[in-house]
Amino acid sequence: MATTVKEIRTPPLTSNSDPPPIFNGDTRLYISYVCPYAQRAWIARNYKGLQDKIKLVSINLQDRPAWYKEKVYPENKVPSLEHNGKVLGESLDLISYIDVNFEGLSLVPSDPAKKEFGDQLISHVDTFTKDLYSSLKGDPIKQAGPAFDYLENALGKFDDGPFFLGQFSWVDIAYVPFVERFHIVFSEVFKHDITEGRPKLAAWIEELNKIDAYTQTRADPNEIIDIFKKRFLAQQ
Repeated sequence: MATTVKEIRTPPLTSNSDPPPIFNGDTRLYISYVCPYAQRAWIARNYKGLQDKIKLVSINLQDRPAWYKEKVYPENKVPSLEHNGKVLGESLDLISYIDVNFEGLSLVPSDPAKKEFGDQLISHVDTFTKDLYSSLKGDPIKQAGPAFDYLENALGKFDDGPFFLGQFSWVDIAYVPFVERFHIVFSEVFKHDITEGRPKLAAWIEELNKIDAYTQTRADPNEIIDIFKKRFLAQQ
């Protein structure tokens, strides 16, 4: 984990902001500070120590600049990565792309058993996030329980570390932005600790919070709660 230098978060670009010098040879990661999908690529960049090689550009998703869709990424969402004259998107794809195309610690273990299990966990992550958000429409604590139990069981597969594949990997990066948000919301809104009765999940979160590459990407808890209340908990 290359650097512990804390980056200064520059203000997000808005509809009134001029674009950066697009396609000038620099590599840029376009994100939103509050987007869990963008956070994945952001963590991968940090963990590999690429802060000087991949410039961070934050976009205000509520007031996004027109040039972002017109000149950078027609999908008009984050994250996207400007590299070698092209722009790529989709957070899970970007984790892999950053890992393969840049120097730094590998995010995918070489051990075949770990890689196979990692692929299984990655294939489940969209179901996991869907189940969490769906739980907010009913009895959240009860309905989200199986999703968190899945993590608890998965974390017991390897005994050489507290992470999904023992050591920190692309699987942890894929899951943690969503666990982070629901940990906050369940605690503050529903007064429920998602780690209760799940010691491996508790240890996983504790160890993740020791990794600067992740902690420097965490969102403001109050902002997360505000977003969830407005978007998902209007009925609460």
